[in-house]
Amino acid sequence: MLEDVPRDPFADDPNDPSSAMGDLDDAEPLTAAERDEAITDLADVEVFRTLLEPQGVLGLVLDCPECGEQHFFDWELLRGNLKQMIEKGRPQVHEPAFQPDPADYVSWDYARGYVDGVIDTEERH
Repeated sequence: MLEDVPRDPFADDPNDPSSAMGDLDDAEPLTAAERDEAITDLADVEVFRTLLEPQGVLGLVLDCPECGEQHFFDWELLRGNLKQMIEKGRPQVHEPAFQPDPADYVSWDYARGYVDGVIDTEERH
């Protein structure tokens, strides 16, 4: 049965292109402040989802500082990434959204403002 297992074409190759990625098991643990921030972000995502998903919002769009592009994350992917960060110190590997409709996603700032508006409205009534 070992014949059925695909062989790594770069096994033992000193020029393996994946070597630039580093070892995924050697992630730096989060600092206490980073962990607290990720826990706060996870709580925020849960509130955002609770209030925005019924309005048809599929998730958040985030500006990537590394590539300068926008990345679209559905609620489950955001939740999973944050939980993975808290537990393992790094986000999970994921595929980008396939041809997302930008109208279905909102920014973090928009989501925060929406939640603040709901809270303000509830406090007035």
